[in-house]
Amino acid sequence: MMDPNQIKVAIADDHKIFRKGVILSMRPYTNIKFVMEADNGEELLEKIPESEPDVILCDLKMPIKDGIDTTKQITKRFPAIRVIILTMYEDERFVGHLMDCGAAGYLLKSTDPTEIKKAIMDVVRTGFYLNPFVNKVLIKKNYSKQKFNPNLSTEIVISEREKEVLTLVCMEFTAAEISGKMDISARTVEAIKDRLMERFGVKNSVGLVFYAMKNQLID
Repeated sequence: MMDPNQIKVAIADDHKIFRKGVILSMRPYTNIKFVMEADNGEELLEKIPESEPDVILCDLKMPIKDGIDTTKQITKRFPAIRVIILTMYEDERFVGHLMDCGAAGYLLKSTDPTEIKKAIMDVVRTGFYLNPFVNKVLIKKNYSKQKFNPNLSTEIVISEREKEVLTLVCMEFTAAEISGKMDISARTVEAIKDRLMERFGVKNSVGLVFYAMKNQLID
């Protein structure tokens, strides 16, 4: 049985800065101890036998093995461990699907640290954590009839260089200015912009900006 006075937690997220931020935000709660970090689902599954966490905070979009498949594997292989999804995906269909897969809770990355702490405590005590966001999904009349098998590989993926160019375009820098900031030629900048416009189905820089904002492609 899990000890609420000493909860061992693991976190899986491919953004190291985010992981460190979550760990730092939990320091005031002395009964919560982070015993492991992982960059992806595969690494997480490999480290579980050694670290033996009680609770796992797991992102959805990760390389190698995403959070959906990872959650399924954990609930099958390590049924005593509670998985709390901590993600940027606010789509209600993901919530329902992940709860069906065995997740004990679903939080957005904008969640306040006090709620993350409460979620961890609740899943240890009761086996699950239901906040208003999750409740909204679960009480919908037609929820049980919905079929949704999300495939995160179909989400929009851009390289780090493309993201940097896109970010600077959104900040209204010209190709020449971006060239200087990134130490690449203006021709390369234009080629990246053209490639992004073709991929996103837009015709100019304004279209790129609107597309990036709508799909949250930049930080």
